[in-house]
Amino acid sequence: MEEVMYTLDKNSSRPLTKPENRSSKQSSEDGNSFVAIPKRYRKVDLKYSKLGSEDFQFDQFNKTGLPGLEATLPNSYCNTMIQVLYYTEPLRGALLSHLCPKEFCLSCELGFLFHMLSTSQGMPCQPGNFLRAFRTVPEASALSLIISDLNPEAKSKIDLCALIQNWNRFILHQMHVELLETKKRKEENTSVRKPFIYKETDFPTILGGERKKTTVSDVTKIEEEKQEEESEISQLFGTKQLQRNCCLKCGLEFRKDCVLLACNLSYPTSEPDREEWSFCDILNRSLCIQQTTPAWCDQCAKFTPTSQVKILQSLPKLLAVNTGLQNAQHKLFWQTQMDKVVAKAVTTTPTTEGNIRSSTPNSIITSSKPCRYGDSCSRPGCRFRHSFDNVTVPPVPQAPVNNLYCSNNWLPHNIRMTLAGSKLEIKKVGVEKEQSQGGGGDQKELDKSEIIDSKEYTLSAVVCLINDHVSIEKRNLVALIKVPNSYLPDTKENKAADQHQWYLFNDFSICPVPAQEAVWFSLDWKVPCVIYYSTKEVIESRSEIVSGLTKDVFTQDECIARSGGTRGVTFTPLAHNEMPKPGELIAMDAEFVTLNQEESELRSDGKMSTIKPSQMSVARITCIRGQGPLEGTPFIDDYISTQEQVVDYLTKFSGIKPGDLDANFSSKHLTTLKSTYTKLRFLQDSGVVFVGHGLKNDFRVINLVVPTEQVVDTVLLFHLPHHRMVSLRFLAWHFLGMKIQSETHDSIEDARAALQLYRRYKALEAESKIAEALSELYETGKTLNWKVPDD
Repeated sequence: MEEVMYTLDKNSSRPLTKPENRSSKQSSEDGNSFVAIPKRYRKVDLKYSKLGSEDFQFDQFNKTGLPGLEATLPNSYCNTMIQVLYYTEPLRGALLSHLCPKEFCLSCELGFLFHMLSTSQGMPCQPGNFLRAFRTVPEASALSLIISDLNPEAKSKIDLCALIQNWNRFILHQMHVELLETKKRKEENTSVRKPFIYKETDFPTILGGERKKTTVSDVTKIEEEKQEEESEISQLFGTKQLQRNCCLKCGLEFRKDCVLLACNLSYPTSEPDREEWSFCDILNRSLCIQQTTPAWCDQCAKFTPTSQVKILQSLPKLLAVNTGLQNAQHKLFWQTQMDKVVAKAVTTTPTTEGNIRSSTPNSIITSSKPCRYGDSCSRPGCRFRHSFDNVTVPPVPQAPVNNLYCSNNWLPHNIRMTLAGSKLEIKKVGVEKEQSQGGGGDQKELDKSEIIDSKEYTLSAVVCLINDHVSIEKRNLVALIKVPNSYLPDTKENKAADQHQWYLFNDFSICPVPAQEAVWFSLDWKVPCVIYYSTKEVIESRSEIVSGLTKDVFTQDECIARSGGTRGVTFTPLAHNEMPKPGELIAMDAEFVTLNQEESELRSDGKMSTIKPSQMSVARITCIRGQGPLEGTPFIDDYISTQEQVVDYLTKFSGIKPGDLDANFSSKHLTTLKSTYTKLRFLQDSGVVFVGHGLKNDFRVINLVVPTEQVVDTVLLFHLPHHRMVSLRFLAWHFLGMKIQSETHDSIEDARAALQLYRRYKALEAESKIAEALSELYETGKTLNWKVPDD
């Protein structure tokens, strides 16, 4: 069944100039503030049970086969932008191929997360490791992007629209810097180090005003120097600009080359002579900024009026745009332009009053109460009744084709950007009335002989703020993404589809939507924040992924504890001839600590309900050889360093004690999470089979998606349907005659027990005695109340 957008009769009755952060009390008192938001856009609350989120029916919210992201962790507001980046194929390929030794590298963590999404087979993933690294980046904290550290009152004042735009600009710059550092590091390692050479681009004023004549060889050198500063991000998102500053007093001119990764839209707030603007006009003036502003002049030795001009020198393959609609004046401008587009369509298309309505504020009466000013009312868009009003019955929900705000959009699906000399032309394409609707009203015709570059762009993603006025906690961000066919599950329907399909990503809730929905906005509740336009080259690209994970991840392991961890070495590293092969067994166990306690509330029936689960962090990971002469011997036993505050070490269950995870005091083999994670990823990519007890939850917290054929879980092997799960301690006592976990848990002991239980299971299977053994297990368990006898 095809989803359609509904014509809502109350979605814009509130004037846009009023403040939006209103309390629920105010909303209830003012009857017109009700906003009917389609269910697919509303924030989905994850309901928890005794099993946490394990028994939550995620498939009820996503039948597309595309992976979603959970939003239970702090700073999960960036989920929408993570999805946009994931479905940008050249970027995904670059990050999947990236690996560096830096502990908290966001590019590495995004690459790991993208690998999870590509192997999750439609199940939602938890971006815990990425968010953990994100919280440690000083620049993110300086830009106020870390909202988990704020008090509740400060969190309630957060503007999600501005926040996600700042995050977009931050992540593009951060990835550019990190990929550039890795590129330079590889060049230093693979080539003879170049001697220091004076670069005129680095020291432009070293000649003291004298300028030597630039030769062709000089230009070539400068171009090579610029290429050294390019990364995969700047090659994809980079728009080269020439910034020219000229003092209006003395005429001193200064020029500088710069690269723009994300464009902020600049609206004409001081040009009252012109009322109608196209999106292409706004984009043009935003890329080619011309303004006069006070700036310091060295020659005048004071601040003087300065003319600042930015001239475009190249076009990007992918255009990232921040709309700036957190500003009420900018939002009003956008709404006015949408109204003008519809008004123009009304004059040329026969229509009824009922199907005009979509997002026009105050266009129909929304209250039955009479206006206090009666027929003397002169307020534009008054929502109360007057005798001269044309009273109509609220319109029946219409499909987008009958809704002028859905079929006539200010934001175009396709644009063409042409660069000729220092001039830029942007036009809307794919529309018959390109001249009248396509933009470029003040753009002069270009000289075709001067054309440097011309690219056609297609709208590929829009991130929107869903402003639910019922409660501040209900506000959320969603992404509308045009998903390339290469990402879709391999089904007959997807193979037959010629065009790329639009999808709405609302954390773990994903559904297909019509293409028109991506450019349809109702600014009182659906506000566009970030817009991506892609060229055909980007949309149809196929990346060649070269994994940076090699067996060196085992040899590069270093202990970061001050003691060197020599007293705590409990494993024998893998030799070169022991590198794992596909199908080989690896027994594994992990221990965890708690970073945040569980939050619960008392329900009306007297039962406790979990609002927010406890946040766990991996503290110890152990891997044991499953075959060979050293079978049962650990080759990984890493304690994971953490810089975050631990509220509960769970020592009784984890064996972790205060100080074990602190580099200053630990006597264990302490490593970074990234170091251990890369080892597990290498094992997974090698095709080994992990054996353990309760591995599903372990892998979820570790942020690793392992195919089911590579996992043997003893909690499932020794389980009868519709019966309780049996603990590792009871299974080890019943089948192996071992008493483990007597005083505390030890991951080496637990991993060995799981491996021996698997061997025991295979023996019972060979003898065809599994059913009999399971029946006896459950009878014994019921008799002993599932407790291991003391004697």
